[in-house]
Amino acid sequence: MIPSARLVVLISGEGTNLQALLDACRDGFLPAGVAAVFSNRNDAHGLERARLAGVPALAFPKPKGMNRHDYDRSLVDAVAAFKPDWVVLAGWLRLLSMPFLERFPGRVVNIHPALPGTFPGTDAIERAWQAWQQGEIDHSGVMVHLVPDEGVDCGPVLAQEMIPFLPGDTLDIYTNRVHTVEHRLYVETIKELIIQSSSVER
Repeated sequence: MIPSARLVVLISGEGTNLQALLDACRDGFLPAGVAAVFSNRNDAHGLERARLAGVPALAFPKPKGMNRHDYDRSLVDAVAAFKPDWVVLAGWLRLLSMPFLERFPGRVVNIHPALPGTFPGTDAIERAWQAWQQGEIDHSGVMVHLVPDEGVDCGPVLAQEMIPFLPGDTLDIYTNRVHTVEHRLYVETIKELIIQSSSVER
C-alpha cells in the first residue's frame, strides 16, 4: 500500500493544472492529497477551485517594498506549516529563490509548456506557436522538471512529451492541446514520484 503524499500547490492564475491534481486525488488515481493551495495573486481563480474542493486556499501576495528573498522566507514558513511531501508549482509565475528552495531540496516540481531547453519563462506556448508560424519549428511540447535552484525552467527533467503542430492550428487550438497533455502528464509524473519515493523509504 502506497502511503498518501501531502501536496502543497502554488498557483498564480486559472488553476487548470491544480484542478487536474484535485480531480486525480479525489478519484484515487493519485495517492495524494492537496494539503493547501497558495497564490501570489488575490484574484487567482485557482483559489476558488481549492475552496470548492475543501482545500485551504491562501492568497499570499508580495507586499510592496519587500524584496523577493524576504518574501520567499515568509512564504516557505507558511508552506512548511502544512508539512508537504512535495511542493507542486502549477502556473506559479514567480521565480523562487534559494531561501525557499533549500527548505525542500529535491521536492519542488514544476511543469512547463515547452520541451527542455526551449522557450523558458512566460508565454512559452505563444512563443512556440509564433516560431511555428515563421517556419522555425514543427513541434513543441510539455515537460515536468524538478526545481533545484533559481534557473528558469532548466531543472532535472522528470518527463516530457512532444506535441506536433498540425495544419490549421490556431493559437487557441494548439493551447488547448498543450493543456490536455499538461493535465495528464503532470498527474502521471507526480504519481510516479510518489511511488518511487515510497519504495525508497521502504
